[in-house]
Amino acid sequence: MKKLLPICLVLVLLLAGGTDLLAQCPMCRATAESNLANGGTEGQGLNQGILYLLGMPYVLVGAIAFIWWKNRKREEEIV
Repeated sequence: MKKLLPICLVLVLLLAGGTDLLAQCPMCRATAESNLANGGTEGQGLNQGILYLLGMPYVLVGAIAFIWWKNRKREEEIV
Protein backbone atom coordinates (compact mmCIF):
# COMPACT_ATOMS: atom_id res chain seq x y z
CA MET A 1 0.00 0.00 0.00
CA LYS A 2 2.93 2.33 0.68
CA LYS A 3 4.15 1.86 -2.88
CA LEU A 4 0.77 2.70 -4.38
CA LEU A 5 0.75 6.37 -3.36
CA PRO A 6 4.06 7.29 -5.05
CA ILE A 7 3.07 5.39 -8.18
CA CYS A 8 -0.26 7.22 -8.37
CA LEU A 9 1.44 10.55 -7.70
CA VAL A 10 3.93 9.99 -10.53
CA LEU A 11 1.12 8.95 -12.87
CA VAL A 12 -0.89 12.08 -12.07
CA LEU A 13 2.16 14.30 -12.59
CA LEU A 14 2.90 12.68 -15.93
CA LEU A 15 -0.68 13.12 -17.12
CA ALA A 16 -0.98 16.70 -15.86
CA GLY A 17 2.44 17.79 -17.12
CA GLY A 18 1.90 16.86 -20.76
CA THR A 19 -0.08 19.85 -21.98
CA ASP A 20 1.54 19.93 -25.42
CA LEU A 21 0.83 16.31 -26.29
CA LEU A 22 -0.60 15.41 -29.67
CA ALA A 23 -3.13 12.65 -29.13
CA GLN A 24 -4.58 12.36 -32.60
CA CYS A 25 -4.72 9.63 -35.18
CA PRO A 26 -3.07 10.47 -38.54
CA MET A 27 -6.38 11.16 -40.27
CA CYS A 28 -7.63 13.43 -37.50
CA ARG A 29 -4.25 15.15 -37.40
CA ALA A 30 -4.35 15.88 -41.15
CA THR A 31 -7.85 17.32 -40.86
CA ALA A 32 -6.91 19.43 -37.83
CA GLU A 33 -3.73 20.73 -39.50
CA SER A 34 -5.61 21.74 -42.63
CA ASN A 35 -8.20 23.48 -40.46
CA LEU A 36 -5.50 25.34 -38.54
CA ALA A 37 -3.77 26.31 -41.80
CA ASN A 38 -7.04 27.90 -42.98
CA GLY A 39 -7.37 29.93 -39.78
CA GLY A 40 -9.64 27.59 -37.80
CA THR A 41 -9.22 26.55 -34.16
CA GLU A 42 -10.91 23.14 -34.21
CA GLY A 43 -7.61 21.27 -34.00
CA GLN A 44 -6.81 22.54 -30.52
CA GLY A 45 -10.26 21.66 -29.22
CA LEU A 46 -10.07 18.21 -30.78
CA ASN A 47 -6.71 17.56 -29.16
CA GLN A 48 -7.91 18.71 -25.73
CA GLY A 49 -11.04 16.56 -26.03
CA ILE A 50 -9.00 13.46 -26.81
CA LEU A 51 -6.72 14.07 -23.82
CA TYR A 52 -9.76 14.65 -21.59
CA LEU A 53 -11.27 11.33 -22.68
CA LEU A 54 -7.93 9.64 -22.06
CA GLY A 55 -7.62 10.90 -18.49
CA MET A 56 -11.15 10.49 -17.19
CA PRO A 57 -11.07 6.70 -16.64
CA TYR A 58 -7.94 7.10 -14.51
CA VAL A 59 -9.55 9.85 -12.45
CA LEU A 60 -12.71 7.78 -11.89
CA VAL A 61 -10.81 4.63 -10.92
CA GLY A 62 -8.59 6.68 -8.61
CA ALA A 63 -11.60 8.29 -6.92
CA ILE A 64 -13.32 4.94 -6.41
CA ALA A 65 -10.11 3.42 -5.03
CA PHE A 66 -9.66 6.34 -2.64
CA ILE A 67 -13.25 6.09 -1.36
CA TRP A 68 -12.84 2.32 -0.92
CA TRP A 69 -9.54 2.82 0.93
CA LYS A 70 -11.08 5.41 3.29
CA ASN A 71 -14.08 3.18 4.08
CA ARG A 72 -11.82 0.18 4.65
CA LYS A 73 -9.71 2.20 7.06
CA ARG A 74 -12.82 3.18 9.07
CA GLU A 75 -13.99 -0.44 9.31
CA GLU A 76 -10.60 -1.48 10.69
CA GLU A 77 -10.82 1.25 13.37
CA ILE A 78 -14.26 0.04 14.50
CA VAL A 79 -13.12 -3.58 14.89
